[in-house]
Amino acid sequence: MDAVTYVGNDLEVLADMPNYYSWIMEAFAPHVRGRVIEYGAGVGTISQRLAPLAETLTLVEPSPNLIDRLQARFADSAKVTVTADSLEAHVAQLSPGSVDTIVMVNVLEHIADDRAALRHLMTALKPGGHLLLFVPALQFLMSRLDRDLGHFRRYHRPELVTKVEDSGAAVLDCRYIDLLGVGPWFLLNTLLGATSFNPALVTLNDRYAVALTRRIEAAVGAPFGKNLILVARKD
Repeated sequence: MDAVTYVGNDLEVLADMPNYYSWIMEAFAPHVRGRVIEYGAGVGTISQRLAPLAETLTLVEPSPNLIDRLQARFADSAKVTVTADSLEAHVAQLSPGSVDTIVMVNVLEHIADDRAALRHLMTALKPGGHLLLFVPALQFLMSRLDRDLGHFRRYHRPELVTKVEDSGAAVLDCRYIDLLGVGPWFLLNTLLGATSFNPALVTLNDRYAVALTRRIEAAVGAPFGKNLILVARKD
């Protein structure tokens, strides 16, 4: 995961999605404890939800233009440390079995050798520790926006499960989410080639579509979806 300088207001636009991030944290929160590391912390949107659950929280962000903002956001929290580094460089410095929880939201797809990264992450986790992943799904949705963001791939469930299990983890949960997001992404980004996020559409989606989608998926599940969420444990 090389350093990427994010420009524009995409991160700010995506930060204004409280219902969507609540959806992610619903799956993550029961497994967040102890020494927690979040890779690719961005502007701290997930980080602020992790902090109350962690004993200590290390935020690792490779984009140079985001570090000052992260440090300012968590300046008053003694439990939070902000580090400017890539995942590959940071995880190589960790002692084996020294971390309780590793969180990666929209990060694994940025790593060329994701299998190697997963093996290193498993080495850093304590036995019983958890790896929590959120990634873009369905390769046919691959778009110019994905490539502009530095995505090497979008995942299918069997591929992601296999890669995580091969790293030495037991997958407790891996499921597609955001079934209703597949159509709009395919139309706007894959077909029409949009290269940024429309703030009005993001807000409408979070305020209305997310609640409906959560209800549908809670009742009948999702055979496919725009993203995948995975919870794994090192046994």
